[in-house]
Amino acid sequence: MAFVTGILLIDAQAAALNNQGALPGARTDNAVGVKSMSVGGRTYPYVSAQAFKYWLRSTLTANVPEWEAAPVFREGKVAYTDANPIKWWDDDLFGYMRAPSKKANAARGADWAETPLAENTTLTRAAPFRVSTLVSLAPNVIATDFGVMARQEDDPVPFEHQFYRTALKGLFSLNLREAGRFSYVQRTGFLHLDENRVQEAKEKGLFHDEPWKCYRLAESERIRRVAALFRGLSMLQGGAKQGMHYTDVAPPFVAFAVTTGGNHIFNYLVDGSQQGEPIIEAGRLREILEIWKDTILAGPYIGWAPGYQETQRRAFAAAVEQPAVEHPRRAFARFISELQESGAAWFEE
Repeated sequence: MAFVTGILLIDAQAAALNNQGALPGARTDNAVGVKSMSVGGRTYPYVSAQAFKYWLRSTLTANVPEWEAAPVFREGKVAYTDANPIKWWDDDLFGYMRAPSKKANAARGADWAETPLAENTTLTRAAPFRVSTLVSLAPNVIATDFGVMARQEDDPVPFEHQFYRTALKGLFSLNLREAGRFSYVQRTGFLHLDENRVQEAKEKGLFHDEPWKCYRLAESERIRRVAALFRGLSMLQGGAKQGMHYTDVAPPFVAFAVTTGGNHIFNYLVDGSQQGEPIIEAGRLREILEIWKDTILAGPYIGWAPGYQETQRRAFAAAVEQPAVEHPRRAFARFISELQESGAAWFEE
């Protein structure tokens, strides 16, 4: 079983990328705080995995023409996608849960999404693409900015918001075996297809792996979807408060590889200094590659943008002859090229 496993950094120089509700102890009624957690009395800003996935989905929809995004449907307080991984690429790679409708609708019927759900069936698909929370490498003294809305007559309206300066570290992993592979096992997390979707799989000629009770897309289609996913990751856009704290969230550093196991071999590649700057050591990479060399099928791919931690970058590149240190977009592009040329074997059972 093969995985694409990696680590990335986001350089948040003055940012409020993921916010929450009212700010406790604020001086004004209009106050918004950033998401953060406290560890040993120290504060670490973070971006939730949900926010990160929202950025990626939005980037894919807006910038990757071939990406097929699932429609979303709403019934009262419940929202769900079409839950059809055969047709929709994000249902395939990001997973879903969909239960029978509790409300009958005279005009549309009890279940009115594009692909009807079989009676008394609940579908759940654990996401093949997994991401961590993006957490600050070092504790942070979060700043509070005080401003006013004063473009109107009468008194100015005061407001407050928080922001921070830090490097955010995140992990990602894609289970290649599960990408484009859809089970109909009667078990939570494994029942991806109901009777209606199984019939669609048959009509579209998906490979039926009967012993495993699953259907698989053609390898060429699985490769297309994975290539599109990483093309989107290479040009990631998003984040809150961009009108006030414009932040480029495309990762200036990334390290990833195709491995035979789900262990995250790059988890401890990057550390944080007391000042909050990332520490990325060539010696640590060499040790990781030596320890895990029997599990690496392709890569590693090391992307490091020129100008980001430039002194470290030059020392790292001089100390590591292979793999080449290149711009993150080139690292993603090289992976996509190898995936398209010889990656079919990575999807094997």
